[in-house]
Amino acid sequence: MEVMIQGRLLTEKHIEWIRELMDNNPDWHRTRLSQEICVIWNWVAANGQFKDMACRTMLLKLERRGYLQLPERRTAGRNNAFIGHIPIEHSTTIIECVLQDLTPLNIEVVQSSETLRLFNHLLAKYHYLGFGSTVGENMKYIVYDCYRRPLACLLFGSAAWKVAGRDQEIGWNSKTRQERLHLITSNTRFLILPWVKVPHLASHVLGRTSRRISDDWMKKYSHPIVMLETFVEQDRFHGTCYQAANWQCVGQTQGRSRNDRYSKLTVPVKDVYLYPLTKKAKERLCHEP
Repeated sequence: MEVMIQGRLLTEKHIEWIRELMDNNPDWHRTRLSQEICVIWNWVAANGQFKDMACRTMLLKLERRGYLQLPERRTAGRNNAFIGHIPIEHSTTIIECVLQDLTPLNIEVVQSSETLRLFNHLLAKYHYLGFGSTVGENMKYIVYDCYRRPLACLLFGSAAWKVAGRDQEIGWNSKTRQERLHLITSNTRFLILPWVKVPHLASHVLGRTSRRISDDWMKKYSHPIVMLETFVEQDRFHGTCYQAANWQCVGQTQGRSRNDRYSKLTVPVKDVYLYPLTKKAKERLCHEP
């Protein structure tokens, strides 16, 4: 038996070892368990920090699939959906003008707890998919106009594990994909607030963000990003702003969920868009720099 979770290929021996680790240390809570696994496996990010959150997510997924039973939680877990819906006061005045009337725009990395609450609330309330999961490496941006009114939110997170069109475009085999996937980030949420009616704003924001995200990623995680990806539901959107920002459509998803073990669950078909951040992005993703 083999299963791929959080970028790690786990065999029955790995899972049996985790079970034995829990049996031999019944007083360990979940945090201690994940920390010990990271140390023993030397599971670290590029900046040298242990990937504790990735390990905890792996353990939760193993439990949900019935491979093991984790210790009881010592404290109630935070419900991100509830946090995202905490009402945060913000302007909803209709903004309908040309882009130049709002400049200079300020695109900020979400860092403070106050800004995070606003970011979560805006996505939870106004994005059709909600605020989205932020497990693992991620980057959050809020866009403000020159009057400090929020205009847009962007969330970038872990790239999809396997996408046929993307992998063919890059020239990846499974081994290289596993080694270099961390050099791609997926734009999982892009929200222009519903009262903002400004032509070319979306493509302008995408262009500005793409020029800074690799540096922001390096500061936060000690490694760069060389390509962006996103998935656009065909039945809802045409991908116009991505096309205007020079993203390339490289194919479509197969309309199946990542959790569909028996090819019976259907999900919306999505166009797959890529945006290389350097002229040699594909080479960097296929070969050592």
